[in-house]
Amino acid sequence: MKRRRFTLVRRPQGRPVEADFALVEAPVPPLGPGEFLIENRYASLDPAIRGWLDEAPSYMPPVPLGEAVRATTIGVVADSRAEGFQPGQWVLGLNALETHSVARAGGFTAPVDISVVPSPTHFLSVLGAVGMTAWFGLLEVGEPKPGETVLVSGAAGAVGSLVGQIARARGCRTIGIAGGPQKVARLGARYGYDAAIDHRGKDEAALSAAIRAAAPEGVDVVFENVGGVCLDAALLNLRHGARVVLCGLISEYNAVAPVGARNLWQLIVHSASIRGLLVRDWLDRFPEGVAGMAALIREGRLVFDEHVEEGLERAYPAFMRLFDGTNEGKMILKIS
Repeated sequence: MKRRRFTLVRRPQGRPVEADFALVEAPVPPLGPGEFLIENRYASLDPAIRGWLDEAPSYMPPVPLGEAVRATTIGVVADSRAEGFQPGQWVLGLNALETHSVARAGGFTAPVDISVVPSPTHFLSVLGAVGMTAWFGLLEVGEPKPGETVLVSGAAGAVGSLVGQIARARGCRTIGIAGGPQKVARLGARYGYDAAIDHRGKDEAALSAAIRAAAPEGVDVVFENVGGVCLDAALLNLRHGARVVLCGLISEYNAVAPVGARNLWQLIVHSASIRGLLVRDWLDRFPEGVAGMAALIREGRLVFDEHVEEGLERAYPAFMRLFDGTNEGKMILKIS
């Protein structure tokens, strides 16, 4: 039996190019004790994947050259030598961009009941790591209180669009930053943001002024997905005791020499805090987050969007949509 794999053949230098990857066919290795074979149906394409392609210290080891690119997938067990995993069972786990993955139980890998959702893809978006990043990142790290102002960069993205809605459900005023008039329009019309800002064409001073106009008294919580100018402008608009949730820095992932944050001194000025966010820290509380998100959906207080591209051969262009800002919702690749 053979599988198709989207592999990394060289480390990207700045923005990845198609020649950094190769689509190959290889035999499926035999299963060992405790292992099972997943036929992957869908894969989540996330900005975090870019960091895993570099030979650099991170919270996960780099993707080895010649190996399939790591990604969260959902699929069906095709064969098993593991207790608790039976053929035909749907499974969610951190695997790779490939038609078939050999996996073991534990960590993020777990069976899922797709009968409770309209589509299995929802376990990769609103009820998966993306939704849990928004839920626990805002509520546990940002600690928003009713009446406070929450500023979200990348607000039309998979995580940001959810953060704004959760914040509104908790009685907060929300300000979203996105790129381009189409996405900015969606912030209010689709995701209910109280104010929307277009960052395109704005330097730090102009973006800071736009934030100040939307929040003259400053912001209480910053949910940062972009970094660079967006983060620097936000830091110039903090209220006393503000909390900055550092979820992502997508503007710098492809930079050869990242600029970094230049206004960190504002944390001292406003007795504010900044904390990095890794959703795996709440892995044991995912059922709690899923229940909370599901309740908001049932109540009609949360909407979400998915952008599905079809075919493993579309992995590269679909992945690059994340950095071009042309995806319209959570970026998902349909593998089979």
